[in-house]
Amino acid sequence: MVKRVFLALLLVLVVLSAAVAVNTWRTPSRQLAVAPAPKLSIDVQAAAMRLAGAIPFRTVSSLDNPSGNDAEFDKLHAYLAEQFPKVHATLKKEVVGQKALLYTWAGSDPAAKPIALMAHQDMVPIAPGTEKAWSVDPFSGAIQDGFVWGRGTLDNKGNLFAQMEAIELLIGQGFKPVQTIYLVMGDDEEVSGLRGALPIAELLKSRGVRLDWVLDEGLLVLDGVLPGLGKPAALIGLAEKGYGTFFLSLDTAPGHSSMPPQHSAIGSMSAALARLEATPMPGGIQGVAAQMFGTLAPEMSGLNRVMLSNLWLTGPLVQGQLEKSPSSNAMLRTTTALTIVRAGNKDNVLPGRAEAAVNFRILPGDSIDSVEKHLKSALGNDAIQVKRYPGNSEPSPVSPTDSTGYRSIEHAVRQSFPDAVVAPGLMTAATDSRHFSLISDAVYRFSPFRVKAEDLPRFHGNNERLSISNYGEMIQFYQQLLLNTAQPQ
Repeated sequence: MVKRVFLALLLVLVVLSAAVAVNTWRTPSRQLAVAPAPKLSIDVQAAAMRLAGAIPFRTVSSLDNPSGNDAEFDKLHAYLAEQFPKVHATLKKEVVGQKALLYTWAGSDPAAKPIALMAHQDMVPIAPGTEKAWSVDPFSGAIQDGFVWGRGTLDNKGNLFAQMEAIELLIGQGFKPVQTIYLVMGDDEEVSGLRGALPIAELLKSRGVRLDWVLDEGLLVLDGVLPGLGKPAALIGLAEKGYGTFFLSLDTAPGHSSMPPQHSAIGSMSAALARLEATPMPGGIQGVAAQMFGTLAPEMSGLNRVMLSNLWLTGPLVQGQLEKSPSSNAMLRTTTALTIVRAGNKDNVLPGRAEAAVNFRILPGDSIDSVEKHLKSALGNDAIQVKRYPGNSEPSPVSPTDSTGYRSIEHAVRQSFPDAVVAPGLMTAATDSRHFSLISDAVYRFSPFRVKAEDLPRFHGNNERLSISNYGEMIQFYQQLLLNTAQPQ
């Protein structure tokens, strides 16, 4: 009897091993076979100097003081007009809201559906007290060691200027687009986009515009970041997570610290927050994450390829490993982040009120309502009041990979970054592009920045910088993308 069981188990193991091997071997590559684009005839050093010249303009956006840096935005607008004369002689320019810019490059075929490229003018401030941690003055626009340094080079003036450089070149070459191309340059992306990108989307809608596709900042060309992948991974965001902040408050009787109650406001709020943090929302390798890993699996080597090619068997194990990393865990579920806690103002007084804020980044498939339901259940304390932040937003729709837009972007990436593997991905942060779901069913998020793991903290962090050689690739990408729009993909 034992022998029969052993033989049966052995047979099952053999069959599973064979199935895994065959499935791994038969999973084909999904990469487009395209020839690299011819190198641009452009003075990349001069282009880098033009970008560097924009870094001293402190176009920092503010939620509470929208007009505080208007003069800096005006300087940037004048600089753009000076540095890109062909763009400003050919495209129609409009200022929308306060300082957002909308450029229109009229196409030759009025029946062709228009497209939009997006980038934002504003940037985040330097965290107080961190100025000395920078290798250079963060607003100097210094060029050294093969990089343009300063706040905004990566997020997001690099994209904005690369688009302008590409269009200036194309106009100089006599290129005329078939479809109308809009350039959307918001002025408050870092504080919601409600004053810039949203009014532009609403303006275009009022004019009857329906965009074929949209490309905004987003995922990157990750070089050496993904384990088991020997090539860089260029990830094109099909969607972005929603944004859900909830403010919590708990009121109790204040009192003297010499006579504390069994459960204080601070203690009760802390216990509830601990329960919430220990109860994450359910996740899994599904949706966009499944598309991404399915595309990357054939390009992987060794055990990683086997595991990702056979998620029907290895799914729970792979998910467990992904959940150990904050970045990969964020692709699998709606995340919970405790961001603010406030209570008390004197060491010998029991506060009568404790407050907290919790920020959720909401996975497509979840909603603000479902997150709030989970929040209240996980807190486990009905005395805690929950209030939604007015700027919350639902997850974006998931854009298709079989659209003209995705194919054009994928093609341009393969032409401009021939060493990279292209795959769909999920944007875990918020961008201006979420507002453009109003006028397009195909909204994509990709920034042609080539980055290594050590570069990721530079976004919104210290020593933000952009490689000059990569900047040349970025200009090439945008030029190639626009050329691709003029021919079937």
